[in-house]
Amino acid sequence: MILVGFNFWDVIIGMLWVSLVILIAFILYRWVLRRFSKNDVDQSVFLKLYNIEENPASGEIPFYFTANEKKDFILSILDAQMNDLIEVSKGECKVGGNIIRFDSSKVPNGDYFYSLKTDKQKSVKKMQILNS
Repeated sequence: MILVGFNFWDVIIGMLWVSLVILIAFILYRWVLRRFSKNDVDQSVFLKLYNIEENPASGEIPFYFTANEKKDFILSILDAQMNDLIEVSKGECKVGGNIIRFDSSKVPNGDYFYSLKTDKQKSVKKMQILNS
């Protein structure tokens, strides 16, 4: 059986055109992604503040954060209205993991926030203090 109008070379050239269009679309897609990602924030220059292990917290509370480079920081306790209440620690952090301990008996039971500030960032997390 002979197919009428079937030309082998037309099919090959058609497949090459489709492949070329797909290749160009892929290259344009990668170029657009690279172009938009130029303005991404470099997260490595910021301190990373982690959640406290126990919530509600009681007794001595360890606050943990990591740094990729030495930076001046302020770790504070904020009240429920986000006003500074107590400055827990201030100084220069070390590269790697940092633990700052806070005695929660200094404040009454309730909802609070803890804040880690540098010259370029402010990270805030919520906690509840429930001392017996």
